[in-house]
Amino acid sequence: MKRTASAHWEGDLKTGKGTLSTQSTVLNQHPYSFNTRFEEGIGTNPEELLAASHAGCFTMAISATLSQAGFKATALDTVATLQLEGLAITHIHLSVKGRVPGLSAEQFQEIAKGAEKNCIISKALSVSIGSDATLLS
Repeated sequence: MKRTASAHWEGDLKTGKGTLSTQSTVLNQHPYSFNTRFEEGIGTNPEELLAASHAGCFTMAISATLSQAGFKATALDTVATLQLEGLAITHIHLSVKGRVPGLSAEQFQEIAKGAEKNCIISKALSVSIGSDATLLS
């Protein structure tokens, strides 16, 4: 399975603007810019999208592990806080609150720690990256 997303940009870094789109069209030419990334502005940014992806993946991993152990969550809510320092992502903190009938707090913490290490996005953050570039005239 492959999933795609695309970015379009016009102009220089600080005054330019761009759009992000996804294969599913959940993002369809959604605006992003220097302001939305490093200051405050209307639109999104790559770090926010990475945090959202990580929160979603982590939460689904917890749900899967709960199911395998015979439990069913009535609610799982995760906040992913991505720390950007200069031009480096230095940390992502995943904070989950859940309602799972019959599960102990210790079991929930153990399952969350497993999801932290083993969800697809957590694993991807250390994956090799390739690229290609084509200059158009």
